[in-house]
Amino acid sequence: MRKVGSPIQKKFIWAGVVIAAILLIGTFGYWLIGGKQYSLLDTLYMTVITVATIGYYEIIDLAHNPGGRIFTMVIAVLGIGTFAYIFTNLTALMVEGELSKSFRRRRMERTMRNSKDHYIVCGIGRVGFYILEELSATRRPCVTVDMDKCGIESALETFRDGVFIEGDATDTSVLARAGIERAKGIFAVTGDDNQNLVITLTAKQLRPGIRAVARCNEIRNSERMKKAGADAVISPTYIGGLRMVSEMIRPTAVSFLDTMLRDKEVNLRVEEVCVPDSFIGKTISSLNLKRHPNLLLLAIKTGEGWIYNPADDCPIRQGSTLVFMATPEVRYELEAILSP
Repeated sequence: MRKVGSPIQKKFIWAGVVIAAILLIGTFGYWLIGGKQYSLLDTLYMTVITVATIGYYEIIDLAHNPGGRIFTMVIAVLGIGTFAYIFTNLTALMVEGELSKSFRRRRMERTMRNSKDHYIVCGIGRVGFYILEELSATRRPCVTVDMDKCGIESALETFRDGVFIEGDATDTSVLARAGIERAKGIFAVTGDDNQNLVITLTAKQLRPGIRAVARCNEIRNSERMKKAGADAVISPTYIGGLRMVSEMIRPTAVSFLDTMLRDKEVNLRVEEVCVPDSFIGKTISSLNLKRHPNLLLLAIKTGEGWIYNPADDCPIRQGSTLVFMATPEVRYELEAILSP
C-alpha cells in the first residue's frame, strides 16, 4: 500500500481541490451573471454540464451576454483540463501498477533460475517473517513459498527485493520452482504441524542431502518430524519458555544478545564456517584471524567434541567448524579465504 501523503495521492488531492474550486466559482459566477434570479441548484447544474461537456440546453440564457460566454469558456477549459489530468494520472497509476508487477514477477523468475546455495522458507506467518528478517539482515539469499497471496503482498512491502512463490510447499513442482536442487536449506514453518511434516518429507525425497528445519507446535509431533527427515525441530512455545527463564535468571546476558541482534549499525552475529582439509595439522594462528578486528573466535567443533576459547596454537583437525562472532561482511571474507 502507498503511504498517505505520497506524491501520487497529493496529485489527486490537489486535483480534487481544484475541481471543488471550479464548481464553487462557477456556481456563484452564474448566479451573479443571471442577475441572482436563479437558484444555486440551477447555477450548480449549469456549471456541471459545462465542465462535463454534457451539452444540455443552457438554463441561463447567454445569447446576449458576451461576458457570460467568456466565463463559460474559462470554466469549461479549466474543468475539462482538470478532469483530463485526473484520468491521465489514474490510467498511469493502473498501468504503472501492472507494469511493476510484471517486472517484479520477471525479476523473481530470473533470480530463481540463477539462485544457488539459497534458503527456502515455507510459510510467511509470524515465524516465517522473522526468519526472513534474519536472513535479510545476514545477507543470505532466500525464496519464500506460501499459498496466501495477501500475506505475500504484505511481505513484499518489507522485503522489496525478496523472491516469493504463491503455491503449496507440499507440491513437488512448487519446491522445484523454488530451486530445491540448488538450495542450501529449507524451513518448514507453517502453522500446521502436519503440513510441516509433509513439506520436510517431500523436500528430503527431492533432495536427501538438504538441511531441513521444521516448526513444531505440539511437542509430541517432534519425533514424527525427525523421522520424516527434519535435521532440527523447533517448538516456539518451548523456546519461549526457555527465554522467559533466561530473562529471569540471566537478564544481562539476554540483554547483550538482544542488543547484538537489533544493532543495525554493527550487525554482529554468531556465525560458523567449516575449515577445509587443506588446513588439517595447522594451528589456529595459520588462519590469521587477527587481521579481522571485528571477529571473535568462540569455539571449534570437531568430531571429538567442542574446544571453547581455543588458543592460537590449537591444532586444526578434520571436520573442524569455527564458531565465531562477526559481521556479515567479515563472514563473507572468511568464507572466501577458507573456501575449498
